[in-house]
This record gives sequence, C-alpha cells and structure tokens, in this order.
Amino acid sequence: MSIGSGIYVAYLFAAICFILALKGLSGPKTARNGNLLGAAGMLVAVAFTFATPGLTHFPLIFAAMAVGIVIGLPAARLVKMTAMPQMVAAFNGVGGGAAALISLAEFNKADPHLLAVYEVVEVLFGVIVGCVSFSGSVIAFAKLQELMTGRPITYPGQQVLNAVIGGGIVGLAIAACVSPENWLVAVIGILALAFGIAFVLPIGGADVPVLISLLNSFTGLAVAASGFVLHSMLLVVAGTLVGASGTLLTRMMSSAMGRSLPNILFSAFGSVITAGSTEAAGGERTVKSASAEDLAVLLAYSQKVVIVPGYGLAVAQAQHVARELAELLEARGVEVSYAIHPVAGRMPGHMNVLLAEANVPYDQLKEMDEANAGFQTADVALVVGANDVVNPAAKNSPGSPIYGMPILNVDEAKNVVFLKRSMRPGFAGIDNELLFDPKTTLLFGDAKDSLTKLVAAVKAL
Repeated sequence: MSIGSGIYVAYLFAAICFILALKGLSGPKTARNGNLLGAAGMLVAVAFTFATPGLTHFPLIFAAMAVGIVIGLPAARLVKMTAMPQMVAAFNGVGGGAAALISLAEFNKADPHLLAVYEVVEVLFGVIVGCVSFSGSVIAFAKLQELMTGRPITYPGQQVLNAVIGGGIVGLAIAACVSPENWLVAVIGILALAFGIAFVLPIGGADVPVLISLLNSFTGLAVAASGFVLHSMLLVVAGTLVGASGTLLTRMMSSAMGRSLPNILFSAFGSVITAGSTEAAGGERTVKSASAEDLAVLLAYSQKVVIVPGYGLAVAQAQHVARELAELLEARGVEVSYAIHPVAGRMPGHMNVLLAEANVPYDQLKEMDEANAGFQTADVALVVGANDVVNPAAKNSPGSPIYGMPILNVDEAKNVVFLKRSMRPGFAGIDNELLFDPKTTLLFGDAKDSLTKLVAAVKAL
C-alpha cells in the first residue's frame, strides 16, 4: 500500500470515529465513550497528516501545537462547570477564526485571477462564516464571563445597520467572484467580523444556549469550507458533521423554548427585567417559606421526590450536595429522579454534564417528556435554581413572553419545594407564578447552603 493510500485509509477511519462519536454524544450513558472515540479519530488524523507528501514548515507546526497544548490543557482541566459555557464559546470562536484564516491564506497563496468561480466562492464562504463565528463567539464569551452585560444590547437603527453590513458583504462577495482581489476579500472578512458582533449583541438571557449551538454550527460549516479549499475530505466530513448536528440541535433548542429561530435571534428576549414584584391586580401576593428542618421531614417521609436543577445549581456548585441529599433519601426508601429541561443552564446539555460530574446515575436523569409524565405521582418536586423552565405562565398566560414554551410540569406535583436566593425573576423578566401556588414552599438562600442544611436536617431525623 502506498503512503497516499495509507493516509486515505487513516482518514476514513478517523471519519468513522467522528460519526460514531457523534452518535455516542446523543446520550449521557455513551457520551464519555463518544468523546474518547472522537479524540482517537482526531489523533489518528493529525498523526497521518504529517505523512502527507510535500508537507513542510514542521518547526512552525510543532510550535503552534505546543502553544495550543499549553493553553488548552490547563484550561480544560481547571475550568469550573459554571464556566463551561464560556469555554465552549471560546473554543468555538477559535475554530471559526482558524477556518477563516486558512481560507484567507490559501487565497493569498494562489493567483486569484486563475481561480475558478466555485473556488472563490469556497474561500468567501469560509472567510465570511468563520469570521462571523469568531467575533460572535467572542461577544458570547464576554457576555457569559460577565465582562459585559449579559442582557440584550439594542439601539435605534440596529436592524438597519445589520442590513447595511449584510448587504455590503453580499455585494462585495459578488464583486470578488467577478474580479477576485486580495484586498476585497480582506474587506469582506472585516465586515463579517463586524456583522458577527452586531448579530450577537441583541441576544442574551435565556437565548444563550441556542446562540452557542448556532455559532457551533457556523464553525462547522466554516471548517467544511476550508476542507474544500484544502481539498481535504476529512475536514469536509468533520465540518459537515459539526454543522449539521449544530443546526439540528439549534432547531431542537428552539422547539424546546416554543419559539422560532428568527424570534430568538431578533426579538431581544429577556431585555426587560422586572423588579420581581409580588403585587398583582388583586393586591399584594404572599409566598410561603419554611425552615430546612421542616422541609427535611417532608422530603424524608415522601415516597417519590423529583429534583429539578437549573442554572442556580451550577452557579452555587451544588451538584455534589444535591447527589448527597438524593442518596440520603434513597437510603430511607424514597424514589429520587432528576427532571432535565433542554434549555436549563447556559448551554445545551449543561445540567446533564453538571450532574454527571457529581456521579449521579444516568438512569435517574429524566428528559422533559419522561419527567412530565411522572410529576402527578410525585410527592415533592424540589426545584434547585430553576425558574422560567418551571413557570406555569408558559401554559396559562397568553400574554406572557414565555407563553408556548414547553416547561417541566412541576405544578402538578403534590408539593413543591423551591430553593431560591430571592424573589428576583429569571431571564424572561417575569414573576414565576409557581412561587405563589399554595402548595409551594420556599427556602431562601444560596442553593449549596440550602441543600447542605437539608442534608444535615435529614441526617438528624
């Protein structure tokens, strides 16, 4: 077998690994093996790339790899689960930027006037989509890291400016296809960077998980385009897999929120944050609170408890204490499960990853449809840091900004225990009607502290 044939076989093996990895990542039980398969495929692909005939600049390549390892390895090892969304945004942006730079480098290396139109289109697609993904991911990272406000940023004439930038990109791209020039492609890249920033600024709050998924699909498409530019079928396959899966996940996330993708991207959802008033048309409403000791008795003498985690659980790093409480209840004969909403947290699958880190058994994690079927038989629904995803207004209030969003039917449980810092509303900026339900009892405080008190109280029974 020749060297070239061996490389193609290795690339085929890597592509199969990527496909199987994507399949493995579709479920929490197989996600770890899926990650290992994907890493194995990438290792094989990188190793055999060095055998490519004519490959040069090895010192520069190894130096770049060393820099990547020095930055990436500690970042991945030390990142907290609460910071995982911004790490995903950062890595995603790096991928998009790399794809754009590859397309630019290949265009500058060739004689532009000798390129076929389809080759120019491949370069332009990689540059535009890669630059949008890069700058958009940078803004998403800044929002998630709280380097800037996480709320939507809007201003007069925003849509007009976006249309002007988008129209300019399209017009210059057509001109570049007719008369390809290096400076023209560079200007298109700069405009694409500006468009990525303008595109992400008005998005915030509960829409961040969808944004991350969408930008991930953009990066995949940019990588696929760079694969066409480099004539690398492996990059085409890998990029297409990421682009297709990211697109499908974005659609699923949109459906989970009960909103269309254009509505999510252009409606600035969550821009109005209320003060969390407990006043209603009929006068001031009251909520019921209790001590950890009283709630421990309720939990310990239940037959079935459903824990509903949200972003507050991640912020407080309370997943390990939640698992400890569940184990204590199970030791007393209580059936415990976790209800997972698709958009709980700040990235797709955030709650699954968070609970997996705490070694929560996979079979206890119930997706929304399965979980909703069990709330009517639950003695207690323990809500930890979730808000909008359990708000009955999504079902009962047509005028609510979250109306139509599928939620976890926590209100159907016999009792609801709500662990919450304050009466402040969630990302949607509206009061949670569940808090005022007569069967809801609140335990105010940090999620980890509240769970720790519950653990101590259960142990004392």
